[in-house]
Amino acid sequence: MEPENDTQLSEFLLLGLSEQAEIQPLIFGLFLSMHLVTVVGNLLIILATISDTHLHIPMYFFLTNMSFVDICFTSTTIPKMLLNIQTQSKAITYTGCITQMYFLLLFSGLDSFLLTDGLRQICGHLSSPVLHGHHEPLALQSLVLACWIMSVLNSLLHSFMVLRLSFCTDLEVSHFFCELNQVVHHACSKTFINDMMIHITALLLVGGPLTCILYSYSKIVSSIQKISSTLGRYKAFSTCASRLSVVSLFYCTVLVVYLSSAVSQNMLNCNRLFDVHSGHPHTEPLHLQSEE
Repeated sequence: MEPENDTQLSEFLLLGLSEQAEIQPLIFGLFLSMHLVTVVGNLLIILATISDTHLHIPMYFFLTNMSFVDICFTSTTIPKMLLNIQTQSKAITYTGCITQMYFLLLFSGLDSFLLTDGLRQICGHLSSPVLHGHHEPLALQSLVLACWIMSVLNSLLHSFMVLRLSFCTDLEVSHFFCELNQVVHHACSKTFINDMMIHITALLLVGGPLTCILYSYSKIVSSIQKISSTLGRYKAFSTCASRLSVVSLFYCTVLVVYLSSAVSQNMLNCNRLFDVHSGHPHTEPLHLQSEE
């Protein structure tokens, strides 16, 4: 039996937003400020909602959950990015990369689900505020629990599928975090099943909620137009505008990450193809465990 390569994969390299040393302090200060504002702002929302009994309605219940998820979501990637800038290092361990990927998928999936459910509650609140102001707590808790279960299963699925891959010596990820699609396409083993599951889950977990969100907004606009009071319409539009900004920011970020990943993957494929034709392949499989 031919002996296996016993070299163990130890780390990935996160290239970050820029390699120019002179702008690293600016990036550090900008993202540190954004992270602190996100954490403090969402904590204030959670505390205000918990302490004020008048806010114990479905719309604010989902807002509280989304605030918690937003804190966890940014804390999954930003602290590691700031640490790498501070230490002038691009490395993240293999275990750290898989862990970061798992929690990133978990909280991004939760964000998508909770945005959809929160908008449905806003829609219902505008159409019948009395009815939806006294929603059954058990039903709401069950809905949030279902969101958690689906997100956990999705992140576990992709994480375990990445663990089965063998990786190559070219381990540079063109992001400041371990983005699933780029990590998968640095593998030397076949990734057809991984690619298929990425597309299927993206269609279900992003396309489905986005369709529901667009439908919810059409219902919200229709409900607002039926409000006779000018002040009432203004308040309703203000509420919807704030939620729309959150939805737009989330899905625009997802789109930018997806497109940048696709561009980076095309460049990686071109480089590999060039190396193969030139007779200088640069990919050597690395196995996670040595085998006798």
